[in-house]
Amino acid sequence: MAQDQTLKPIEILLVEDNPGDVQLTREALEEGSLLVNLSVMNDGAEAMAFLHRRGEHADAPAPDLILLDLNLPKKGGREVLQEIKADADLKCIPVVVLTTSEAEADIVSTYGLHANCYITKPVDIDQFIKIVQLLEQFWFTIVKLPSQGNGVCGA
Repeated sequence: MAQDQTLKPIEILLVEDNPGDVQLTREALEEGSLLVNLSVMNDGAEAMAFLHRRGEHADAPAPDLILLDLNLPKKGGREVLQEIKADADLKCIPVVVLTTSEAEADIVSTYGLHANCYITKPVDIDQFIKIVQLLEQFWFTIVKLPSQGNGVCGA
């Protein structure tokens, strides 16, 4: 089902330092059926500045979904996840951990930090694109999310 083009685009924040994975994610979302605005932050510190609308990110859109890599420069993905889920204004934003790690310890620790989903990035390019498109469909056509500004999770 195609999204009405007059509607506000879905805001996705991708926190990823690998340019190849950023490009694949962008291409997968562009091929999807929904109108998506993808914001990309290359490290955890920049992601938190974006989420808190600090500095050059003062006009940043509030994301509807965060795709978070674990292994990031400056501030790691686990620390970013912990800060998001501890913040009353951010904690309701779904966070999908999208990482290369298949380690059970990483899976357990991220769910312990309240990640909404944990996905190991496939090595195959076509599979990677398929997973991103399935994520888009799942989170925005199947899952019911709270509306922004409903008082549950900040403004």
